[in-house]
Amino acid sequence: MNVKNICVIGLGYIGLPTAAIFASRKIQVYGVDVNEEAVNTINQGKIHIIEPELDAIVFKAVQQGYLHASTEAQAADAFLIAVPTPFKESDDPDSIPEPDLHFIHQAAETIAPVLDKGNLVILESTSPVGTTELLAQWLKEMRPDLSFPQDGADEIDINVAHCPERVLPGKVVRELVHNDRLIGGITPECSEKSVELYKIFVDGECIVTNARTAEMAKLTENASRDVSIAFANELSIICEQLDINVWELIRLANRHPRVNILQPGPGVGGHCIAVDPWFIVSKCPEQAKMISLARGINNSKPDWVIGQYLKAVDTLLSNEPSKTVKDLCVACLGIAFKADIDDLRESPALDITNKIAEMHEGQLLVVEPNISTLPSPLNEKAKLSTLNDAMIEADIVVLLVDHKAFKRFDIKKVNIPQIIDSRGLWSE
Repeated sequence: MNVKNICVIGLGYIGLPTAAIFASRKIQVYGVDVNEEAVNTINQGKIHIIEPELDAIVFKAVQQGYLHASTEAQAADAFLIAVPTPFKESDDPDSIPEPDLHFIHQAAETIAPVLDKGNLVILESTSPVGTTELLAQWLKEMRPDLSFPQDGADEIDINVAHCPERVLPGKVVRELVHNDRLIGGITPECSEKSVELYKIFVDGECIVTNARTAEMAKLTENASRDVSIAFANELSIICEQLDINVWELIRLANRHPRVNILQPGPGVGGHCIAVDPWFIVSKCPEQAKMISLARGINNSKPDWVIGQYLKAVDTLLSNEPSKTVKDLCVACLGIAFKADIDDLRESPALDITNKIAEMHEGQLLVVEPNISTLPSPLNEKAKLSTLNDAMIEADIVVLLVDHKAFKRFDIKKVNIPQIIDSRGLWSE
């Protein structure tokens, strides 16, 4: 298809890089977001997120006039939807999280008035199986004057597909271009037109399947990683009970040619691995037993880290009876969900830090080199600190994220009474 312009709905960690890369290929891109501050920032040629290489691409695309952000959709040849798919709130902590698709529905309402014959609509948001078909149905209800894939006609007005992103935060720009791409059209023609679109910038292979399989493939990729991480996290808990260095154990076990155990951590965070497995469980709760169990293990790991913190407090107070909790300084290193990014979404490190803030009566320092201010309400109970200051003042250090700055720090230069190393940087 001859694409002259594209409208991207959602200018977050996936939508903005995608819009910028299309614009860098001299395609007119209209970016749409409900966040007016983000829209204004982008139109100044700046970015509101941290992602290597993205700032230069956005600046050039805006300066050359190929990228413009707005709060309203514009008519275009193709529409890409990259909005969040969170969970619905529930008062029952034991219930299976239910996907909340209202952002996708809002995106459909946004683009429906400007749809025209020949348009292509692609859902990039990670979604439960069947969501792409649901999107097509919503659009059909909003625009009954147009024909859609589900109509079964020989020729349709609007093609619809699901093409999930498969990128790593911190490497999004490069991976969007070089990674293989799954193309799941509701019909073969929808897939064919989607391949033509992505081949504008994708150097990797565009692999064609149907929409449901594409949806399930993305969920499966992250559920598989979640199960593997759960094994490592459970192993770390067992090793602590048996007085075994889990980091040495994994290193030794991985010398087997067919064993590749991942590294434990304080939990699982982010907008993918911590979320996507539940989309499978919500559809097939009786069958997805291992996936559900892995989610439970990883969700409980922050509480285990909190238990280690409480043990450290008890040990210090036992060794120095003249001190109270108010005399102890605790430093939490890292609150992002993974190393070297500013993304706090679903972060177990932030969850742990917030819980420590609620129970600790003494000074709490937070070291997060990728942000300039602490999120609320943590900013009311803790102080954002430099790494050097924290390592000098702290009685207890809780290492939660393996940022490069922490890896470079020589722990032998300081004498910290209690260290909880959830990432194994200083424990081997």
